[in-house]
Amino acid sequence: MNFTEIAQQRQSCRSYDPARAVEEEKLSAILSSARLAPSACNGQPYHVTVCRGEAAKAAAKATQGMGMNKFATDAPVLLVISERPYVASAALGAKVKGNDYRSIDIGILSAYITAEATAQGLSTCILGWLDDKKLRELCHLDHPVRLVITLGYAKEGDALRPKKRKEFSELVDTIE
Repeated sequence: MNFTEIAQQRQSCRSYDPARAVEEEKLSAILSSARLAPSACNGQPYHVTVCRGEAAKAAAKATQGMGMNKFATDAPVLLVISERPYVASAALGAKVKGNDYRSIDIGILSAYITAEATAQGLSTCILGWLDDKKLRELCHLDHPVRLVITLGYAKEGDALRPKKRKEFSELVDTIE
């Protein structure tokens, strides 16, 4: 599968098959690709905690406040992405330029995770609605949790939805 095919196939899954486990070799391939994601000053200011079994169920509960993300309970794996400190050069750049490079880096990491998962035949959903305190306790983390990515196989018949995107003219300008 080339990148365009991955981009066309990837969608946020909200219907997982809870009986189908994620194979260790596929999870390993996803995490290995994630390790290659670019980051400011190659600082990789994040950490991924893999939650499976009862830990996955508990992590899912921490994303379900106010009735949100009920589908997360059926995902066999949840990847909890926490923020870590900058390396010195990225910290300086962030301060001088007033840019939050960690958030950018976590976004890139998430793109690598979801793209490789799609290439492996798995489905994902990126969750920003979460209970930081509960996830920190569950995962024994000292730093803020920024995202949770559900990972698993979509239920049989979970069809690819048409992508609704802005027109190129709304997204792209060329200046010469």
